[in-house]
Amino acid sequence: MATSNVDENYFSTTLDDNKLTEWVPLSLTLVEYPKGDIIGKFLALISLAPFGIGAGFLALILFRRDLHTITFFIGTLLSEALNYVLKHTICEERPLRRDHSYVEYGMPSSHSQFVWFFATYVIYFVFIRLHHLNNNTIIENVSKILIISSSVIMALLVSISRIYLHYHTIAQVLCGALVGILFATFWFALTYLVFTPLFPQLVTWRISEILLLRDTTLIPNVLWFEYTNTRQEVRARSRKLVHMKSQ
Repeated sequence: MATSNVDENYFSTTLDDNKLTEWVPLSLTLVEYPKGDIIGKFLALISLAPFGIGAGFLALILFRRDLHTITFFIGTLLSEALNYVLKHTICEERPLRRDHSYVEYGMPSSHSQFVWFFATYVIYFVFIRLHHLNNNTIIENVSKILIISSSVIMALLVSISRIYLHYHTIAQVLCGALVGILFATFWFALTYLVFTPLFPQLVTWRISEILLLRDTTLIPNVLWFEYTNTRQEVRARSRKLVHMKSQ
């Protein structure tokens, strides 16, 4: 009986504390859509694209350790920091289309700024840095078109989703897209003209060797380079293993 009374008192106190506590949703990951709206559900899923891109960045950095990828990721983080500063400077509310009020400002749209920064940077990278994907010019051009078109379509869908789901006004989304495009232009120029020439010196540092950082700027097709080197290494090790067994 004593234990039962303790449990009842504990749960009663917990319920009272919950009534006094104000619960705030993490709007960064919370996405709502109209019940039964298939288009809204699809756009709600599309609006989560920035988190997929962020996870992809972390995976690439962890397994490839390429300086340009790391610089690209730093640019996305700085873009998000700029968005935070702009939001808390402009202090424009989001559109009130639901029963509850938002806890974050809406100008400019962070989702829109993120995806247009990413898409714009990818476009610059494909046209300026990405050469000789393979020996076939037609396949190379098709690959570039697919990379660019998929990035732009993704950015458009995410921007549309923020308007369709009433998280932002059209002006907030357009402003976010403009800031993302301009900052991507600035960051790519800074990376291409200032940071990239420093990469060969940076990879010689002791800390870079410890972290296994590398610079693949001068390699036109990294995928083909890694594929051919891996295949040659496997063949060499296979021959060595056969030779050892024959002795």
